[in-house]
Amino acid sequence: MSAPLTTRVDVAIAGGGLVGASLGLALAGTDKRVLLIEAVPAGDSGQPSFDDRTSALGNGSRRILETLGVWQHLAGSASAVREIQVSDAGHPGGARLSAREQGLEALGYVVPNRQIGAALWRQLAACPQVLVRCPAHVSEVRFEPESVRLSVAAVSTTARSAAAAPELIEARVAVAADGALSTVRAAAGIGATVEDYAQVALVVHLATDRPSSGVAYERFTTTGPLAVLPLADGGYTVVWTLAPERARAVLDLDDAAFMAELQSSFGWRIGRILRAGARSAYPLRLSRADGMVGPRVVLVGNAAQALHPVAGQGFNLGLRDAALLADSLAAADDPGAPAVLESYAARRAADRRGMIGFTDGLVKLFASERPGVAAARGLGLTLFDLLPGAKRALSRLSWGFGGDTPRLMRGLPVAAPRQP
Repeated sequence: MSAPLTTRVDVAIAGGGLVGASLGLALAGTDKRVLLIEAVPAGDSGQPSFDDRTSALGNGSRRILETLGVWQHLAGSASAVREIQVSDAGHPGGARLSAREQGLEALGYVVPNRQIGAALWRQLAACPQVLVRCPAHVSEVRFEPESVRLSVAAVSTTARSAAAAPELIEARVAVAADGALSTVRAAAGIGATVEDYAQVALVVHLATDRPSSGVAYERFTTTGPLAVLPLADGGYTVVWTLAPERARAVLDLDDAAFMAELQSSFGWRIGRILRAGARSAYPLRLSRADGMVGPRVVLVGNAAQALHPVAGQGFNLGLRDAALLADSLAAADDPGAPAVLESYAARRAADRRGMIGFTDGLVKLFASERPGVAAARGLGLTLFDLLPGAKRALSRLSWGFGGDTPRLMRGLPVAAPRQP
């Protein structure tokens, strides 16, 4: 029997979720041959990246998606956030951030992940130069000095389907975009530090008697942050952080009892809760890879860092990973060369370190009930509300914590289209 043919590419991306699909699309107009591997089709109800959760896209992320041609497919499902109100339950002090005061059209946009995924894959379908293997998964990875060899196995869609022989892929570089439990990261021997916050994010969509009007709320409670974000249909999406045992109890409540419990915890700023949709729960952990790159491999998105959702910055950070990595790979003769990958890691270090520190510090600051800390928080919120400079800095959060600005974020394509 002859050996199976090998497909040779420049870049193999493991994971076609929000960040992996964005990277594939960013590289579509370059001279690099790209292959994207994803186990679950975008329209499948079991796609873990494109579920009922929402993403709070900052203006920098919107610019990237506009340049990729994706935003035009999201405009109808995006809810502009024109004001953010922050409060600390049971303590004085609060803050308000207004887009109008910052000279912005919006502070950000709330978009369902399912819609983002559909838009990304719709755009990918129009890019035949990006090879796609879906549904398929990486079953084996071998790193060699000049290339990475991946075995890619098709995922059976029926119980009776015969297993096909794995396809062999040879790439100059492998990109791990396969989540916090990354298979490719593990194969590369790159470890990760995981901190369990001992919290669960309960996500639910609501309808109230006061339709949303562009105001988002972040309320810090004794159990954790409670975010209420406006949706384009006039409803709200809630991310309610609870201790695991409390989350289990709340999930078991009937709809009426659940709505009463949430109303009591959040208050009446959004009016009376009339209906609550299906509830989903997600354990919260901070995961930090020990490095962003290794020999012939680079990590992006949750494979590099998975954040607490307190500030809604996980996808924004991962999208900047993808955008700057596209710049680095497109400009390189050998996209997997150590100098190329190490330079990319250095260029992303300040933003990555700053965002991880910001979100982790915010969670721990508002979780502390040590004497004097609550009073200091209230004073801090009050001072923030009075300081225009602090508000300007926070309004620019999605543009990053420093380092290079990717071309896509400047409204420029990664590289000129290939000449026929």
